[in-house]
Amino acid sequence: MVDIFDRNQVRHNRARASAKFQDHGFLFDWSKSQLLERISDINRIFSKALQIGSRAPILAAEHSKIGDIATLDLTNKPVQCCDIYIQASEEFLPIKQNSMDLVVSNLSLHSVNDLAGALIQINDCLKSDGLFIASMLGGETLHELRKIMMEVEISMFDGASPRIAPFADKPQMGELLQRAKFALPVVDSDIITVTYDNVFKLLHDIRYMGEGNAIYKRNKSYLGKAFFMQVAQKYHEQFAEKDGRITASFEVIFLIGWKPHKSQQQPLPRGSGKVSLGEVLK
Repeated sequence: MVDIFDRNQVRHNRARASAKFQDHGFLFDWSKSQLLERISDINRIFSKALQIGSRAPILAAEHSKIGDIATLDLTNKPVQCCDIYIQASEEFLPIKQNSMDLVVSNLSLHSVNDLAGALIQINDCLKSDGLFIASMLGGETLHELRKIMMEVEISMFDGASPRIAPFADKPQMGELLQRAKFALPVVDSDIITVTYDNVFKLLHDIRYMGEGNAIYKRNKSYLGKAFFMQVAQKYHEQFAEKDGRITASFEVIFLIGWKPHKSQQQPLPRGSGKVSLGEVLK
């Protein structure tokens, strides 16, 4: 497997963001509210929970259905305060098998190299009939910025290096949940459109969300003021609204899966149907 993300850079980006995250983490706050709402719809008490990611963490006091909750992240200290903190990688979970009633992750898993392996480990640490619920950035995220930066870099330097991470899409995440042996998987998404005065304010938000460029094959050299001024101009030309503000898209994919248990609804055995598909289609 070829690594896509420089995990040391991911750690650095998150740690750097901690000082100003509260002023720039609106997307994480929105996603957190969606996760809390979805947990509220489930008729279950989760006595022991693991949270992957410390940006806008869910706290036990915020939800009556969640008991003890430990938060795990790459950074030496959590980006935001949480109940119990574990410094560890999402790719190597130091969690006992069959020990958690709930695993939740808020916009943290999209920068994992071995996402399939991480999902398998999450399933392993859940108790039977335990719940996994998560949000992550999806493939439509920042498609406008990706397009403009590539166009400008090609025009100025006769080539382009990756600037925006290659996020997964809904079909891929559905397949990965099934490969990780989650039962009753559900995948859906929302696209959040945010407007900015200019591209520099967008880049500032990205930096202090902890989502700066962490792709291994990124060009680490500074591209210069002329490059960014050209990006700002072309972005405004192609993605400005009537009021002059530019738009930026963030796709948030939501995942739900359960650790298999005999009490769960099961598919009927192959060939057990009493009415043929041909009859139904007639």
